[in-house]
Amino acid sequence: MIHFRRVLIVLLNKASCVFPDRFYLWMQFYLRMGYSFNLDNPRTLSEKIQWLKLNYKNPLYPSLVDKYLVKDIVAGIIGKDHIIPTIGVWDNPESIEWDKLPEQFVLKTTHGGGNSGVVICKDKSLIDKQQVIDKLKKSLKQDIYKTFREWPYKNVNKRIIAEKYMEQEDGSPLIDYKFFCFNGEPKYVYLSQYSHGNDKDISCFLDLTWSQAPFQRKGEKIASVIPTKPELFSEMTEMAKFLSKEFPFVRVDLYEINNKVFFSELTFYPSSGMQPYEPIEWDKKLGDLLVLPEPLNYNQYD
Repeated sequence: MIHFRRVLIVLLNKASCVFPDRFYLWMQFYLRMGYSFNLDNPRTLSEKIQWLKLNYKNPLYPSLVDKYLVKDIVAGIIGKDHIIPTIGVWDNPESIEWDKLPEQFVLKTTHGGGNSGVVICKDKSLIDKQQVIDKLKKSLKQDIYKTFREWPYKNVNKRIIAEKYMEQEDGSPLIDYKFFCFNGEPKYVYLSQYSHGNDKDISCFLDLTWSQAPFQRKGEKIASVIPTKPELFSEMTEMAKFLSKEFPFVRVDLYEINNKVFFSELTFYPSSGMQPYEPIEWDKKLGDLLVLPEPLNYNQYD
């Protein structure tokens, strides 16, 4: 049955342009989540995320999901000293000015695409430029709007940016602190730390008292030991609250690097609202935290 559903998802993705948004999302949701959504009376967080995709089109969102444009916007709110410096921006991978890049840097696409659109370079002399170009080209072909109807990505200018390579002075991997904010209030923080698939990988939800949350997302490896609470956790929480205050729901991603908080990104539809929570009742409990706004439709993106 699982294999059959995967086949149907692949076929659905290929025919995504054929179906109207609501029906298409209903099919994606049912195949991935295992139940039908009710957008006339959404109750779970996953249902409410689908409702927001279709009914809340804030004209700020397209710039806020653009990994290049969002930097200046957020810098104007929390200060540019909390923004990871940009080294360069190019329209396509072939235009990257390799000679102008430092020995260490990060390349990423501006339109999302997750880790598939990120290249971390710790030693430029060892980089395979053609392999990097091919990877970025593939990422540029990804279309979150068509696949999951995340409308802010419809007109994002797909480009490549280079950022300063950030690292801890003690050499430990960076932890991404992802604050789930409901109507301007951070409620849970999701930790992710990537160490190339070894046993140091971290993936867990915590509440704001730094206790492990009583839920997780299906298919994720959960940390056996909770990492030490960062010294600047209170500052990060306040920053997440400040950045989320204008939005019904958003995930605010931050880093603590060498005793300083840095902005990562804003995500309005984590996992596109299509990754089941376990235990399943927590999808409803999280949904109870989100009070949906009045519909807001910005005609440019209809």
